[in-house]
Amino acid sequence: MSSAPENVDSAPRPEPTGEPEATNRLDGASRLRIFGVILVVVLFAEIAALQYTMVASAARQIAPSFPSVGANISWMVIIFGLVGGATTPILGKLSDLWGKRRTMLMTGVSFALGTLVCALTHTWWVFLVGRGLEAVAISAPTVAYGLFRDILPRRYIPAAIGVIATGLGMSALAAPLIGGALMDAYGWRWLFWFLLIFVCVMMPLMWIVVPESSLRTRQRLDIGGALLLGGGVGLVLVYLSNGNSWGWGRLDSLAYLLGGLAALVAFLLVERVVAEPIMDPKLLFSPRVLVILGAATLGSMVIGIQGYSIPYMLQTPTQSQLHAQILGVALSGSGGQTLPPAMAPLFHTIFNSTLAFGLGATLLAYGYYSAVYSGGVGMLSGAASGELARKTGPRLPLVIAMAMFTLSTVLYAYFPHSKWQYGLFAAVFGIGFGAFYAACPNLMIEAVPARQQGISAGMLGVVNSLATAVGTGVLTAFLSGHPLKMEVQIQGLPESATGGGFHPIPQLYAFSGYQQGLLVAAGCGVVGLIVALLMRHGRSPATGGEATDQGVPAQRTAV
Repeated sequence: MSSAPENVDSAPRPEPTGEPEATNRLDGASRLRIFGVILVVVLFAEIAALQYTMVASAARQIAPSFPSVGANISWMVIIFGLVGGATTPILGKLSDLWGKRRTMLMTGVSFALGTLVCALTHTWWVFLVGRGLEAVAISAPTVAYGLFRDILPRRYIPAAIGVIATGLGMSALAAPLIGGALMDAYGWRWLFWFLLIFVCVMMPLMWIVVPESSLRTRQRLDIGGALLLGGGVGLVLVYLSNGNSWGWGRLDSLAYLLGGLAALVAFLLVERVVAEPIMDPKLLFSPRVLVILGAATLGSMVIGIQGYSIPYMLQTPTQSQLHAQILGVALSGSGGQTLPPAMAPLFHTIFNSTLAFGLGATLLAYGYYSAVYSGGVGMLSGAASGELARKTGPRLPLVIAMAMFTLSTVLYAYFPHSKWQYGLFAAVFGIGFGAFYAACPNLMIEAVPARQQGISAGMLGVVNSLATAVGTGVLTAFLSGHPLKMEVQIQGLPESATGGGFHPIPQLYAFSGYQQGLLVAAGCGVVGLIVALLMRHGRSPATGGEATDQGVPAQRTAV
């Protein structure tokens, strides 16, 4: 057996630093203790992913409680990524300054408060405030990456990062099943009561079981940078979500887009001159980190589009179900005019889109038809990809992730949507999902030294959050432009007697809108695959950050 320095990456290496200081690493602990720590941290880091899958999947059931918002119901998902994207880099810095376990517990408190607000309110803007408070917990997994780097024995770190990805797959699996059962029995507010109980159980476990990292870095918080970043992305998302109804080229619409872009440009300029930037430009624009963040952005766009579109598609009623619902309204007279029962056989409905993609599933049925496959396969893929990163390097799991993202979106966009096909497509996506969340954190850990872990994890978290929100916003724009419409015809009566022409059905969308959104996701997957294939970083076995902490090149072992 021989070893030789990797020669595929000519990027400059950090200066030798060695282990910067004691980090409370569990080198002498038993396997039972180490596995217990990993389990508690992973479960705690689940709170954001669990609610995202649960609430995004239930959007169609929550929408009737806020009937005036229309397609903007997607903002209950978008605001999660927006606020999470703005707060993650701040919390990444706080984790270096105050401690990573303490920072995770802070996110748990904010999540609990926001969940309580969402469970109790009947007002849309208050509901969004609660969602924003919940969104702070998006940073929990990114802080967990740094906590694992600090406290776990080096040999466990790459696989433990993959276990976080496994946990995310568990959320994708469990959330629709738990949420569906609660929805069927008690209604959507019990989704939030369940989440509140979950986080209140996990917080004391986190305090008791998990040791705090003793690594600290002195730095100030760039609140102004966070406001520019979050505000800029927010204005762009407002434009994307409402441009179709407002008019894409109208000056008052373009003001949101131009204002958002100006804020983002100002953010980049400010970060170059402030003493303690929220995103260190030297680190942000270093070749390795920039490529990792670019790949993470593309992958998260796919996740945002699929995570919102597939549950909505699957829960869309079938053509026969919609016909029966519309006929029932006509027979009951609740639509303004009563149809005599004898005329029911003469009543016909025509739609402006195929409804072959809709199964009329409940949230629980969505779990059976789709989430159980994407989540279950994602759990296995995450664990396997973490181990693969340890043996061959984290770049290969990223290649697998982007290939599976591309394939799954193309399948959803062009192939039929029976129950077994939904399950198959979801399993393909699950392979990519687990591999993606195992690859990107391991790539970042291998690219930066420990003292920059919180900042770099914050960068990764912010692009994941914002790209997910942008993906959802882009999909919302397509859906707003392609509403599902119906025309009622009664045999023997003129068209004017039934209102004439097609009329949109609230909260339902034509397949063309979903297809265009999915094709955007497929394009992101293709570009992401090219980036991963060309990436020079991550081709050596992952070391848990040991190589970057010691300032030496990672070694490739050849047999």
